[in-house]
Amino acid sequence: MSTDCCSNNNVILVNQKGKHLVVDIHCHLNVPAADKIVQAKYPGPPPGLHEFSSEKTNEVNKAQFCTIGATLNNIDLRLADMDKQGIDVQVISPNPGQYFYYTDAETGLKAAQAINNGIAEAIATNPERFVGMGTLPMQDIDRAIIEMTRCAKELNLRGIEINTNVNGKDLHDEELGRFFAAAEALGILLFIHPLGFTHATRMKEYYFNNLIGNPLESTLAVGHLIFGGVLDRYPGLKICVAHGGGYIPGYWGRMDHGWRARADCSEHCKELPSSYLRKLWFDTLVFDKEQLASLVRTHGADRLCLGTDYPFDMAEPDPLGFHDQLDDEDKAKILGLNAADLLGLSVKP
Repeated sequence: MSTDCCSNNNVILVNQKGKHLVVDIHCHLNVPAADKIVQAKYPGPPPGLHEFSSEKTNEVNKAQFCTIGATLNNIDLRLADMDKQGIDVQVISPNPGQYFYYTDAETGLKAAQAINNGIAEAIATNPERFVGMGTLPMQDIDRAIIEMTRCAKELNLRGIEINTNVNGKDLHDEELGRFFAAAEALGILLFIHPLGFTHATRMKEYYFNNLIGNPLESTLAVGHLIFGGVLDRYPGLKICVAHGGGYIPGYWGRMDHGWRARADCSEHCKELPSSYLRKLWFDTLVFDKEQLASLVRTHGADRLCLGTDYPFDMAEPDPLGFHDQLDDEDKAKILGLNAADLLGLSVKP
């Protein structure tokens, strides 16, 4: 598989060797330079890092980062893992732990710039195998829009990873409207990835703030986008939601009933809530083949993209094997063609 970067039309041409192009839309890179910027002004762990986790969870997390640190913090070890897993292209997004929304706006901008520059530099080491997404200082919408434009037009990053909320503000908040309008105008992908649940007092044990909290956060984020009218106001948005979209793809009937039955549920969204789900893309990081089959049946193979969450311990260890039950046409779409289309990559036979 080889990739040629064409600067004239800003399209990456992907030439596949295997039967199916395989694009991993969900994998992460940490940029240590950004941590140094933030630590200089905000020393110590980020606010809330240990608020909703037990001592045992903190021990396991510490051991995990000791194990994966070399891979998470640089690009060198990835290719061998990609080849073992059958991944042609990684779409690298920032480590969600580097959402620095809690800092002042200027520090947040400098940290985001360092991350985006670091990801662009990583992509440049092997543009045949890597594509990038950036991050933004979402605590300041003006700075966020400027940096998003730089990501798209100067760094050639194909998406922006955002949290499911901004310092507790949900995604339908009026202040975020200008951001969504700018993302729609740029045609850039927004990859929504949670970082635990904001009110996880009862989720400290058993890593529940990730196991249950992450999908719950994604469910809330999608719900606010729909019920808050964001997808009506900005119909051209390209949004992919991590972890199979959370719980909402499996329980949308209750939303539809509420929309029909209650005025407070239908005030801002024009159509049945479930109808908006087909405007979104989800990754396939659901770990159970029956759940994957359900996603394909209800959501459609043309709106799903393979995602692994590499290199974390909550990653799918056998991404190709996980999709082997699919028929050949659906498999081709989900393994790579959908992501290529979503990210503006032209597939060259």
